[in-house]
Amino acid sequence: MNEEPPRPSDLARSVRSAARRLGAAAGTIRTDALRQLGRLLLEREEEILAANAEDLAAAHASGLAGALLRRLALSKEKLATLREGVEQLASQDDPIGRVVRRTELDTGLMLEQVQSPLGVLLIIFESRPDAVIQIGSLALRSGNGVILKGGREAVHSNRTLVRCLRGALEACGLPANAVAGVGDRETVRALLDEKDDIDLVIPRGSNELVSSIQASTAIPVLGHAEGICHLYLDAAADVEIAQRVALDSKCGYPAACNAVETMLVHREFLPQLPPIGQALLDAGVELRADESTREVIPRAVVATDDDWATEYGDLVLSIRCVDDLDAAIDHIHRHGSAHTDAIVTTDDAAARRFLDEVDAASVFVNVSTRFADGYRYGLGAEGGISTSRIHARGPVGAEGLLTSRWLLVGQGQTAGDYGEGGRSFTHRSLPVDDPE
Repeated sequence: MNEEPPRPSDLARSVRSAARRLGAAAGTIRTDALRQLGRLLLEREEEILAANAEDLAAAHASGLAGALLRRLALSKEKLATLREGVEQLASQDDPIGRVVRRTELDTGLMLEQVQSPLGVLLIIFESRPDAVIQIGSLALRSGNGVILKGGREAVHSNRTLVRCLRGALEACGLPANAVAGVGDRETVRALLDEKDDIDLVIPRGSNELVSSIQASTAIPVLGHAEGICHLYLDAAADVEIAQRVALDSKCGYPAACNAVETMLVHREFLPQLPPIGQALLDAGVELRADESTREVIPRAVVATDDDWATEYGDLVLSIRCVDDLDAAIDHIHRHGSAHTDAIVTTDDAAARRFLDEVDAASVFVNVSTRFADGYRYGLGAEGGISTSRIHARGPVGAEGLLTSRWLLVGQGQTAGDYGEGGRSFTHRSLPVDDPE
């Protein structure tokens, strides 16, 4: 007889209980579990790829969109990158309990602010089985419990990868129930009401998915609803660099949220644009451009106003001519999603202004927008890219999944001891590495 799945409320409580044990364990044990996870990903590589092949076959038969198919597919190269990310996390200092502030309030009265796990994360994602390992390993490093809900199209891949996570925990004496996978939407809808036992929801997927989750729960949601990234070719752009950056930003992985969707071109750079446009066309990119740009790239189709606010997730790029840097920044702020924006220029003053004035989670000079990634930032992995201005912003690594607690140790002092005619606070800041 098949065992009945736990009720969503019971599942959330079970993960919270296990998360407390995970967060209280020694950092060295969590590190061992991460290294064990890396070993399991290698040992079970053929099993993982076979499960993914089953998902891909079903997805092809159902007519799944090309962008989602690319996100669904795993390969030996992708698994190797996942293992490298896990090893990066294992090599990091354990963040839990790290002192971020130490203050002597008075003689014999010591206050510390220390890093602490958030608690339980609910991760909802589409067509990206690699997210199971990326977020699961971050949860392990940061001492958080995690409930993972992937898309139906990746059901076999997700189950296999969740078993790897749970196996790594068990092998190191940690509670496997700190990681749970769920498969149906009804359970997710119920979990979105469990605000007492789930501390953060991280949706990864389409604009529609993220917006729907944000509107469906009272639990804090971390993520971005859109990835409308811009590349601005300044009047002083180097043509060779501009072409390399444009091709990688658009063609490296067009379905990714850090792929460029709109290229802005300074009017003075337009005469140098044709070879870049041709290289993009040769790479299979459909170009949609304004009239000024079409004068130098006639094969581009006419762009509409909707194009400036569209996340294509495919080999489509809109191009707009602008009069100056001010116009480029204005366009980015009007149409962008505050995800990632880049400038190509040899003008240091223009580069500095772009860095200072563009209000995005990641802002780059002379590099591809595809660098906006937790693995490339050296975070080991990422739980998504946040465009929020509260808590974590940009690629969310282990540090972004932590909060803090205040620990006060004294010798019997009372609040009434301080004030007029009583004792005075010293409020002396101390080095965080000084256990005085």
